[in-house]
Amino acid sequence: MPFFNRNSDNTSICVIYTQHNFNFAHLSIPNMLKRFVYFLFLVCLSVFGVLPADGQQKTLGLKDAEQIALSNYGTIKAKTSQLNASKAYLTETKTEYLPNLSLSAQQDYGTVNSQFGPLYGFSGLSAASSGPIGTNQNWRAGFGSLYLSNISWDFFAFGRASEKVKVQKSAVSRDETDLVQEQFQHEIRVAGTYLNLLAAQQLSKAQQDNLNRAIDLQKVVVARVKNGLNAGVDSSQANAEVSNARIALTNVQETEQEQSNQLAIYLGIPPQSFALDSTFVTRAPVNADLRAQINFAGHPLLQFYQNRINVSNEQAKYLNTFSYPAFTVFGVYQGRGSGFGSGYGSNPADYSSSYGSGADPTRFNYLFGLGVTWNITNVLRVHYQVASQKFISEQYKNEYDLVSRQLSDQAALAETRISNALKNYREVPEEVRAATDAYNQKFTLYKNGLANIVDFTQALYVLNRAEVDNYIAANNVWQALLYKAAATGDFGIFINNF
Repeated sequence: MPFFNRNSDNTSICVIYTQHNFNFAHLSIPNMLKRFVYFLFLVCLSVFGVLPADGQQKTLGLKDAEQIALSNYGTIKAKTSQLNASKAYLTETKTEYLPNLSLSAQQDYGTVNSQFGPLYGFSGLSAASSGPIGTNQNWRAGFGSLYLSNISWDFFAFGRASEKVKVQKSAVSRDETDLVQEQFQHEIRVAGTYLNLLAAQQLSKAQQDNLNRAIDLQKVVVARVKNGLNAGVDSSQANAEVSNARIALTNVQETEQEQSNQLAIYLGIPPQSFALDSTFVTRAPVNADLRAQINFAGHPLLQFYQNRINVSNEQAKYLNTFSYPAFTVFGVYQGRGSGFGSGYGSNPADYSSSYGSGADPTRFNYLFGLGVTWNITNVLRVHYQVASQKFISEQYKNEYDLVSRQLSDQAALAETRISNALKNYREVPEEVRAATDAYNQKFTLYKNGLANIVDFTQALYVLNRAEVDNYIAANNVWQALLYKAAATGDFGIFINNF
């Protein structure tokens, strides 16, 4: 059964003892007490049972971190929304080749005075009042109505509609590759920060070990100084070594916290401490020095830059279609009603102010035709627009070439970094072994008065350096492999290597 044990700091710890086929039936206690004990058992199990037996937090694997980051990071969400917007606009663009069909109805009340004279309906600011030309102004008013259906279709415009669709298809492809390259770069960022945090954690461990050794040295020195076996200056130097070790530990812990916060930002979660996979510090990648064939054209970043060029080229083609005329077929059918009679010109009394007489159409007309519209001055304007767009395409091409060369250089450098990191990884065990032997030897000699403190602190420093190299040797191989994955555009080179 569970019981509560109280720590020295006055906090309670729930300790649970269980055994196979746990049953309360054999306990000779009242039923209410059994229920209470069982309730405490369930509470402790629900609160603490989710933790591992040793009380440590769950390890965050790199693949899990990548999935969390890709799901939560704000920039990826933004680019996903941008892609959805482009797809929606593409659907709208495909409908622009359809004919324009308009229906309108209007019912008006007003006078119909008219007169001879020129008039231009500038910006549509004029009234279409039609009636007899009288000698005097009058204010006789009635209702009128107009019902209209109109259809027009630019059935041939030298590919203008289809080119616009092609432009938007290219824009969708560009936004798709933009999302892919952002996901790829974020995977690289998360992996790099993951490795940096893991290295910082290992360095914290190395500095903690160094501090512990410095404290052990301090205890030995103080004891020997009190017994008159060593000079008092030895204790001062030992105290300085302890302080230096504490400062080094604090600095590394600060770096660890910075990397932990950065990883939390990339994961899109609140800052917290992370328990990471130790694989990246215990062994090197299986195929770290594998020289696979590199296809830079398939690099997510280069695909995005290539699609920028494609969009610009399609926009130049689309703009060029405005140099040509548009052929249109159109048709109109209308009905019109008026409160003014056909004899109103000779008989001013032949009108009615009633709503029904004007709202009911009594005359109908239709027409259809074929037209062509060509703004000749567009040829000059469009010429410079196309030229400008081609220069933009050339700009994108120059940027593509620059990025391509940079990636090629980085891929070559990655091979060198991997080779050097593997050499260090294979060499570091010998460094640790020799440094450990030297430290143990100097420590023994110093305790027996056969070595001075300067020799011992030097051995202490060499051991600390060797442990640091040991903790980051494998990590550096993974970092170099990640650099290669970033340069070649294949994240699988890294993530599938453990």
